[in-house]
Amino acid sequence: MTYDEFNQLCGALPATTSVVQWGGAQVWKVGGKVFAVGGWSKDKVPAFTFKTSELNYDFLRNKEGYRPAPYLASRGMKWIQQFAGSKELDEELTYYFQESYRIVSLGLTKKKQKELGLNQNLSAE
Repeated sequence: MTYDEFNQLCGALPATTSVVQWGGAQVWKVGGKVFAVGGWSKDKVPAFTFKTSELNYDFLRNKEGYRPAPYLASRGMKWIQQFAGSKELDEELTYYFQESYRIVSLGLTKKKQKELGLNQNLSAE
């Protein structure tokens, strides 16, 4: 996945914003909370960082091309970085970005979710 494809994908999700920060990384947020980062690669190969569920974190942390995200995972957060992707893995990476977005948006206050029109179709059980 290229950074342009990454930005197009994240920008298509509802109520997202982006900023360039942390050493030139493209940072995507929902409700002011980070859900995906494009950047931080030590070489010229794109690297992407995203929040995961505990199960996905356990699965991905030892998978080839993925690692616990620098800075974030060392603080106990469940963030993964893909640093060696391929075109074949783009669909998988798309899923993880969408899942990160979902996890972060569900962590927003109910008021903020309603204000942004997010997660309204979920039943209140």
